[in-house]
Amino acid sequence: MRGPATDLRTTTGHRRVRRTAGTIASAALLLPLLGAAPADSASPASSAQLQSAFAGAAAEYHVPQSVLLAVSYLQSRWDSHGGAPSVTGGYGPMHLTDARTAIAGAPHHSEGTEDARGDSSRAPLHTTASVPENSELPARLKTLTKAAELTSLPADRLRTDAAANVAGGAALLADAQRDLGEPLSADAADWYGAVARFSGADDSATAATYADDVYDVIRGGEQRTTDAGQQVRLAAQPALSPDTASLGRAGLRTVSAAGTECPSTVSCEWIPAPYEEFGEGDYGNHDLGDRPASQKIKYIVIHDTEGAWDGVLNLVQDPTYVSWNYSLRSTDGHIAQHVKAKDVAWHAGNWYINAKSVGLEHEGFLASPDAWYSEAMYRSSARLVVYLAKKYGIPLDRQHILGHDNVPGTTTATIPGMHTDPGPYWDWQHYFTLLGHPFRGTAKAGGGLVTVLPDFAANRPAYTGCVTKGEPCAVHGSSEVRLYSAADENSPLIKDIGLRPDGSGSTTDVNDIGSRVSTGQRYAVAGRDGDWTAIWYLGQKAWFKNPRKQPTAVSAAGLVVTPRSGRTDIPVYGRAYPEKEAYPAGIPVQTVSPLSYKLLAGQEYAVGDRVPGEYYYAPTFDTAPHKVVIGKDMYYEIQFGHRVAFVRAADVRVLPSAL
Repeated sequence: MRGPATDLRTTTGHRRVRRTAGTIASAALLLPLLGAAPADSASPASSAQLQSAFAGAAAEYHVPQSVLLAVSYLQSRWDSHGGAPSVTGGYGPMHLTDARTAIAGAPHHSEGTEDARGDSSRAPLHTTASVPENSELPARLKTLTKAAELTSLPADRLRTDAAANVAGGAALLADAQRDLGEPLSADAADWYGAVARFSGADDSATAATYADDVYDVIRGGEQRTTDAGQQVRLAAQPALSPDTASLGRAGLRTVSAAGTECPSTVSCEWIPAPYEEFGEGDYGNHDLGDRPASQKIKYIVIHDTEGAWDGVLNLVQDPTYVSWNYSLRSTDGHIAQHVKAKDVAWHAGNWYINAKSVGLEHEGFLASPDAWYSEAMYRSSARLVVYLAKKYGIPLDRQHILGHDNVPGTTTATIPGMHTDPGPYWDWQHYFTLLGHPFRGTAKAGGGLVTVLPDFAANRPAYTGCVTKGEPCAVHGSSEVRLYSAADENSPLIKDIGLRPDGSGSTTDVNDIGSRVSTGQRYAVAGRDGDWTAIWYLGQKAWFKNPRKQPTAVSAAGLVVTPRSGRTDIPVYGRAYPEKEAYPAGIPVQTVSPLSYKLLAGQEYAVGDRVPGEYYYAPTFDTAPHKVVIGKDMYYEIQFGHRVAFVRAADVRVLPSAL
């Protein structure tokens, strides 16, 4: 989401200092288990213990086992996370929430000073605003306390004992069923209202969407091995049709989706970000546009909020702050839209990307390995992205569905300040599976391109800095793979001269993206040596471990770019801006400024789109002078490092990938 503040001038056209609205939460709420490592895979006990716990709790509380299993799957995919809480203080397979231990003091995911707007025609935009604490916590954040009352089990046991946690969830479902005046039926179809209540949503649309997802899980069935090595299975019941009438007795408020741009399969409400003028000609917190008529929307950018739901909503409604298009809630996947797709939100730190993208903020914290994202939020986000991709013709691949950490700096000076969310713990493979586009090999082994594809649970690189700078993070599954300067884990990490112009080395800090690649990204192969594969990365040959028995990448097909014959190197850009001749009178020419990197002769990089140079001039509250400038110069988007970049088409040759 946002970076630390810098001092701001108060003259016309410059962003004012925003007073601090308060810390994310008080020190009393700091998470005691934030740095605790999860359990090491399976215990010596039977791997069927959790399945038995579901059966036992279902029998004790007279809840259909299929309902209990499906609710748990939607909350946690049956994982226990070693007793560590989720983003919203939810514990165990049933995600029982205890707001008193919600994530509060996690380090911010960027130590830089990213200008969220990223438009060099205007003064840098920064803010000192932070997420304010909530005075009154909603019921959805206090379910563990209720479960303790219903089961007479200690709260600590509900947090750390998976079987007790499942019993607590069963007790909550049974209590909701009784409260609705419904019998404790053995028929799963009779539990729709109780399932909706379990979501914790206070509006009927969100509750119904959640319940529909649970019943989709029951109809389709699921099975997997959990993070604790437990094998859990839910048999499919494809003909199950729930009785939805009980939802009407739940007493939930009605939220209108009027004005939103969301699919009917999610719960969505309109909470607008303000477009307001204030002060000495200053305004916020986004720009009006006419997309896609004037500019094609090409990207969807995935962020995390680094703050809790209510406080984040307060910020996006502040005209002196920045903006994004959608926020997604962790507990139940509820969506709030803030900026219309036709308008330009200030979210990615790169004006070229902002002007051609939609930004999605997910309630979460990058630097908290076990502050896990709920399945409900993953599914809701995936449905929204599929809807937007279809509506605007956006391909579902990692060249167009970007993390904030894949957005390039606009100039050399901005590279170190760019943000690093959603980070190594966002499960890109699972996310793209939900999008209907799972990553897989698309070429024979030994080809000239690879798609990064580690097994999320088994891929556990060591990181530092999640709680205290330099201290180890909890060992955890990850979407990212580390890069070395030779085929040896004892060799130095790849250097990033953009992040560290002094030539110092990369680190294992959770925010240091200088020497790592992410699931779904494609790179040109530079060599192979046994269990190691080399790729071209930031102008260097970078090695990662890719053993046959547990591969971290698969072969891919596609095109690559390399410098034109006779060129020893070519410049790399963070934005595809037009040549100076394209600008009409009255619109200042934007510098086509190369970054500090070079693409060298003999190297190859995977190609994304071929695009014209383009710039959206929109520095004023009055939209009359706004104009989209399109040049004749063409660019290719490439996967250059962890972030994407651009090269001029005139500087490169495009070739089929080959070693």
